[in-house]
Amino acid sequence: MTRLFLLLLLAMLSAAPRAENYAQRDDVRAFVQDMRDKHGFDADNLNALFRQTRPIAAVIKAIMPPKDPGVRSWHTYRGRFVEPKRIAAGRRFMLAHATELAAAEERFGAPADIIAAIIGVETIYGKQLGRFGTFAALTTLAFDYPPRAELFRKELEELLLLAREESRDPLAYTGSYAGALGLPQFLPSSRRRFAIDFDQDGRIDLAASAADAIGSVANFLAEHGWERDAPIAVVVTVAGDGVRALIDEGITPRRTPRQMAAAGVILASVMERNVPRGGDASPESLDADAAMPDRPAALIDLITPQATTEYRLGYRNFYVITRYNRSSFYAAAVMDLAAALRASK
Repeated sequence: MTRLFLLLLLAMLSAAPRAENYAQRDDVRAFVQDMRDKHGFDADNLNALFRQTRPIAAVIKAIMPPKDPGVRSWHTYRGRFVEPKRIAAGRRFMLAHATELAAAEERFGAPADIIAAIIGVETIYGKQLGRFGTFAALTTLAFDYPPRAELFRKELEELLLLAREESRDPLAYTGSYAGALGLPQFLPSSRRRFAIDFDQDGRIDLAASAADAIGSVANFLAEHGWERDAPIAVVVTVAGDGVRALIDEGITPRRTPRQMAAAGVILASVMERNVPRGGDASPESLDADAAMPDRPAALIDLITPQATTEYRLGYRNFYVITRYNRSSFYAAAVMDLAAALRASK
């Protein structure tokens, strides 16, 4: 799908905000029929929802790829999330919800600082929840954004199922332009599958209950294979002819450091960047093998234009964080924000 087509689509949506309602469209009618056949929804009720819904041009504008994407910069990306205001907000959040974070870590194995860092990266601890009507946003993306229509039609289906399960009006949900909900920014499918009532008040509220958000993030990580007390990633220096081949293998942990060395890659841990929680900050106090565990890992390159590339060995837990957002930059930023929260205690 070309950018020119998307620009034309955006122009059409902007110029015609009161275009025919979605209920009159054949693709929406097919969706309604499918929801009736698969899940027993009342077609008249769904059509009434779609008659009230208009495309949101701002949603298309927000999701479009940048005009000039250029080269991604790890330094720039990291600076957006590991910065003083977010760190300070994170410390306040961790102090206010220390009991819930400790309980989530005990139950699910994911460290409290990683849970807090994810919520910080996603919404700055509730400051940026999004104000789009979720039904309208997902409808816009499901039927007016062809590059990802299949994904967003699935999420629209999940939203309708969620609303039915919770006996809520589908139009009552608000969130990001992409349909993400609450402090942890769960899409409706994740909301249905991984969100839990961690404060045990009889309902799940990811927007108003920090406890539910904390428990739900921890549950998400555990369900995706988080390993208790296991490493996340280690900053390393690399050399050798096999570096590019290892990077091209992707972010799934496949080879131990010893196996990487056998493949012609020389690794050295930057130990002072990987001090265990509560440990001595002196690199001389760390054992090299302990700083670079010989467990399956992936070689991750974090590129910044006109700067030295940073490399990390991403272990299983690093990969698990990328299930939340499928980006090595994202997982590394979560890891670094968590480290900053620990250091600010």
